[in-house]
Amino acid sequence: MKDELERESKWEVDPACTLPTLDDLVPESRVEITQVELTSTYFDTPDHDLLAQNVTLRRRAGADESGWQLKVPQADGRVELTAALSDDLPRELAELVTGVALGKELAPVTTIHTVRTRHRVFGADGELVAEVDDDTVHTTPAEQDADPLDWREIEIELGPQTDTAPTVLVDRLIQAGARPSTYPSKLSRVLPARSGPKISTDAERAIYDYMTAQIDTMFAGDIALRRGENPIHDTRVASRRLRSTLRVFGKLLDTSAIADIEDELKWYAGLLGEVRDCQVQRRHLADKISELPLELVLGPVATRIDTTLLSKQLTSRKELAEAMNSPRYLTLLATLREWKSNPPLGPRIKGRKLVQRADRAARKADRRLAAALEDQRDESLHRARKAAKRARYAAELHAPVRERAQAKSNIKHYKQIQRVLGDHNDSVVSAAFLWRTATAAGTAADENGFTFGLLYANEKHAAADAREKIAEIAAAR
Repeated sequence: MKDELERESKWEVDPACTLPTLDDLVPESRVEITQVELTSTYFDTPDHDLLAQNVTLRRRAGADESGWQLKVPQADGRVELTAALSDDLPRELAELVTGVALGKELAPVTTIHTVRTRHRVFGADGELVAEVDDDTVHTTPAEQDADPLDWREIEIELGPQTDTAPTVLVDRLIQAGARPSTYPSKLSRVLPARSGPKISTDAERAIYDYMTAQIDTMFAGDIALRRGENPIHDTRVASRRLRSTLRVFGKLLDTSAIADIEDELKWYAGLLGEVRDCQVQRRHLADKISELPLELVLGPVATRIDTTLLSKQLTSRKELAEAMNSPRYLTLLATLREWKSNPPLGPRIKGRKLVQRADRAARKADRRLAAALEDQRDESLHRARKAAKRARYAAELHAPVRERAQAKSNIKHYKQIQRVLGDHNDSVVSAAFLWRTATAAGTAADENGFTFGLLYANEKHAAADAREKIAEIAAAR
C-alpha cells in the first residue's frame, strides 16, 4: 500500500469557461497535456460517516490511476493511500476506516465519471510545479431517488516542491470567471450534507467549536493509529480536553446526552496513557543517561531500562489496538460523531455562565495547588496538576466570550503550572521505576545498582527543584 500527500484546491467554472494560458507560469516551463477518463465508485456507510470526517474511499478505473484510493485529511492537505485494483475492498483499507465507519458495513454510495484534461506544468529543472486538471463530471447516484449531476471544475494540485499555487495562475483563473469551490471533494457535492447544529449564542458556539475540534482530532488519531503511526499524545490530549469540558461545563450541557461519556473518555485516555507514559519515560531516561560521564555508567544500564519499558509499551500498544476494535470503543466514537450534528447543549447558554464555570475551575486549581504546597505530598501535587489542566482547558474553551487579554493570561498561567508539575510527576514516576529496576539489576550478572542509584538521586533532586519552582510561580500570582 502506497501513500502520497495531496495538496489541491478546487475551482468552479462555467461550461463555456476558457482555461487560461499555462505555459509561462514559471520561467522556462513546459506543459504536458493528456486526456483521461476516470470512473470512480465511492464507498461509505449508509449514514455517510466517512464523508462526515472528510474521508473518501473509492475504487477508480482509468488510465494510470486505476486502483483503490483512501484519502485522509491532514493539516497540510490529504494523504492518499492506494492499493491495487480488485473487485473487493482490500482488507488493509477496510481496517483503516473501521473507527471512522463506526464498525458499520461499507457499500457503494455513488459513481462519478470524469473526463479529465490534465495539464502538468514542469519547471526548468524538470520538477513538477503543479497539475491543473480541467474536469467534466457526471454522477450516477446509488440512491434511487437521487438525480444525476453534471458540472465542470478545475483542480490545482501542487508539485512536491511547490508551497502554494502560483499567483499568476490564481489571478488568471479568477479573471476567467473561476470561483473557489465550496465543496472539498466531488463526493461532498453529490451526497446530501448533514444538517448543521442549531447554535443560538456565542457561548454555545464556543463549546461546539471546542468539542468538535477535539472529536476531529480523535477521529484523525484513530486512522493514524491503525496505520501504525504515533498520534498518541495528540489523541490523548483531545480525549482529556473533552472529558475536562464535560466536568467543568457539565451543568450547562444536556446531562442525559453526556451520561457515562466522561467515564468512557477516561477509559480510552487511560489506554493511550499506558503507551504514552512508556514513550515519555524511555526518552526522558535515555537523555538522563546520555548526560552522565561515561565512567559513571556501569553496565548495560541504558539497554536494561529501554528493554524493560519497550516491552511494557508494546504490550500496552497491543491492548490499545484490541480495544479499538471493541464495541465499547466504537460506541464511544458513535456518540462523539453524533455530537458533531447534535451537540449536547443545554437550554440557551450565555457567555456569563461560561465565564463563571471557567473561573470556578481556576479557583479550584488554585486551592489544590495551595493545599499541595502545604503538605508537599506527591499525590497532592499530582491532583493539583490535573486541576490546572482543567483550568487551562476551560480558559481555552471560553476565550471567545471573554476579554482576550484575561483569557490569554489564564491559559499561559495554568499551562505553566501544568508543565512544571508535569516535570515533577515525570521525576517521581521515573524514580519509582529506577528503584524497582535497580533491585533486579543488582542481582544480575555483569550489572550493579550504582548507576541506577545515581539516576534515582538525580530524579529526586529534579522533583525537589520542580516543587521549589512551582512555589515561586504560586507566590508570584
